[in-house]
Amino acid sequence: MPELRRLHARHAPAVLAFELANRAYFAASITDRGDAFFEHFTDRFDALLAEQEAGVCAFHVLLDEDGSVLGRFNLLDMEDGTAVLGYRVAQHAAGRGVATATVRDLCRLAPARYGLRTLRAAVAHQNPASRKVLTRAGFLPTGPAGPADLGGKQGTWYRRELTLPAEEREDDNPH
Repeated sequence: MPELRRLHARHAPAVLAFELANRAYFAASITDRGDAFFEHFTDRFDALLAEQEAGVCAFHVLLDEDGSVLGRFNLLDMEDGTAVLGYRVAQHAAGRGVATATVRDLCRLAPARYGLRTLRAAVAHQNPASRKVLTRAGFLPTGPAGPADLGGKQGTWYRRELTLPAEEREDDNPH
């Protein structure tokens, strides 16, 4: 059973292996990270951990039973109860509902763990699979996303309002 875990320094080798193994697959629908990403991976990974420690972002990995990375699910630019969701799933796991299930899980844990009330995500027109993930996870389209949002591509912004699980909400009905 895959497990969603908060990014940790020990995940670096598995994340690098995931990114390298899926580079061409990802580049077909999103902007390629470029050679510099891989040449300076350790520095970039350390910077991500520092951003996470500062509370600006929250990075997650979806780990398979063998410890390999099936996907990355990130909450970026967390501010005023809102964050931007970004994710990528390994080619061999695509089309099996892994992304949808994990995005739903992240939507359930984000309010309590990170104080988030809203998630936004931008998807390129060339990425119909990601649009399906978002709509199946309860996101609604809100307007166009331009090249500045999507690394030179056109797309759509999506949004989902989040709620705390019932047991964590304040009871407005005193007994």
